[in-house]
Amino acid sequence: MGEAITAALLEVEDVMAGYGEQIVLEGVSLSVRPGEIVAVIGATGSGKSSLLRCCVGLLSPIRGRVRIKGRDVHAASDVEREEILRDVGLAFQEAALLNSMTTVENVALPIAEHWAVEEETALMLARMRLARVGLGGAGAKLPAELSGGMRKRAGIARAIALDPSLLLLDEPTSGLDPTTARAIDELVLGLRERSGMGVVAVSHEIGSINTIADRAVMLAHGRVIAAGTLEEVRSDPDPRVRAFFERALVAGEVRRTLGDELEWSA
Repeated sequence: MGEAITAALLEVEDVMAGYGEQIVLEGVSLSVRPGEIVAVIGATGSGKSSLLRCCVGLLSPIRGRVRIKGRDVHAASDVEREEILRDVGLAFQEAALLNSMTTVENVALPIAEHWAVEEETALMLARMRLARVGLGGAGAKLPAELSGGMRKRAGIARAIALDPSLLLLDEPTSGLDPTTARAIDELVLGLRERSGMGVVAVSHEIGSINTIADRAVMLAHGRVIAAGTLEEVRSDPDPRVRAFFERALVAGEVRRTLGDELEWSA
């Protein structure tokens, strides 16, 4: 019984991946259990978003495996992969809402598609998801009418539309003012508390990382350079880790790489 409760939702094992000849992940491993928030941290171009792409089948590893609830995402057939990923929610950095649809219609879209329910039922369930993220009165608005923080919330509402066990967040507080960012952090903590879902949050925002993370995995140039509890990672002696948390520059570090251009554009 105990093993079933603590079994990992997500296991990334020794993953190498890239775009053409450019390797952006080199031997990356991590795991996420129910009710746990793991922050994937690092500078721009370190491979964070590419790791999320691997987790949802958008980037195939050259080596290694990605398993969700014990099932290999990349070894699965298309039908099996769709079934596996139905239990995974992904909130993109820019929310990626369809501008021609209202907010509630955006959230209802995966519900109607995957649960084969009538439109009115899908919309009702979508309104419930919006209420969970504090947007109960914004369903009729178009994405262009939403503030940055509201778009982030709407993106999260769509990510949890199918009540996933695993939630992946790509820079959930990037570009937000401190007050709005803190509200998003509290939302993520509340979702974890109420549903027990596991969360992977890709972020370079120190305040957000300190607020929500139970554990952290830090990447640099596609490799894991520190991993453990947040306190363990914070105290790691690697100068790149210390520079990240102290917001300092590392001598000789290239600030922009080809990975910056490739992570989500490929």
